[in-house]
Amino acid sequence: MEKTIRTLEELKKEAAGFVGTLMPSAQGATLVTLSGELGAGKTTFTKAAANALGIEEIVTSPTFVLEKIYQLPEGKTFKRLIHIDAYRLEQGSDLAPLGFDELMQDSGNLILLEWPEKVVDALPKPSKKLSLTVQSDGSRIILYG
Repeated sequence: MEKTIRTLEELKKEAAGFVGTLMPSAQGATLVTLSGELGAGKTTFTKAAANALGIEEIVTSPTFVLEKIYQLPEGKTFKRLIHIDAYRLEQGSDLAPLGFDELMQDSGNLILLEWPEKVVDALPKPSKKLSLTVQSDGSRIILYG
């Protein structure tokens, strides 16, 4: 499915709607990958998703710390949101120090991973793949796979 997003408000609504469709898996964490060039809106989408999940603290890009873990409020479908930015990683084995394998085993985790192409050799099949593309008019296209 493909969706054109023209404004920040549309992106927030889209992210909220998207995370509302996700359900935990008995097999482990729910992994969502976000691909797209720098500035395509991956972190903005994640911030909007976090807000929709009830996270009140400021969500920032984990580009330099690589990973941020947020506890979700009681009563939410998931227990934690894990935001990983793999931009600075060189290969899949670089995910190990982040405890990625352990995080993937917990069905209470929703993992949003930016730049999956950097670590594809270590990733299980994602529950959802999103690809964001910036258009010449500034709008974004989100391709869901």
